[in-house]
Amino acid sequence: MGKVFLVIDDDMVSQFTARYAVQQSNFDAQIYVCDSATEALNLLTELKDENKPIPDYILLDLIMPEMTGWEFIDELQSYNGSLNQMKIFIMSAFTNAKDRERAKNHRAIDGYYEKPISRNMIQAITK
Repeated sequence: MGKVFLVIDDDMVSQFTARYAVQQSNFDAQIYVCDSATEALNLLTELKDENKPIPDYILLDLIMPEMTGWEFIDELQSYNGSLNQMKIFIMSAFTNAKDRERAKNHRAIDGYYEKPISRNMIQAITK
């Protein structure tokens, strides 16, 4: 089975570019796309309950209505088991030193990338 990605972003253009970057990488991948962090949490619960493959990688926007990326991470950390083994990468359109520093020091985050996400970024995170 290939790699499983979850893109969480409320912006359709960012969703498209992230999906395209994954599709252009040289490996088999399954891609889930969610418009909100709440939708993503529901999807993850459903996948776990149905014993389906969970994402290996999450590409997460920080600034979203309803629930921010940071709030999503807090919620995700309360889950048990295999959900905590996913690699989380922040993708942001805003260069915010505070968010970069917080991401760098956060134990649940594996990297921080500026949008748009490229094929080279996807290849770098999957090595």
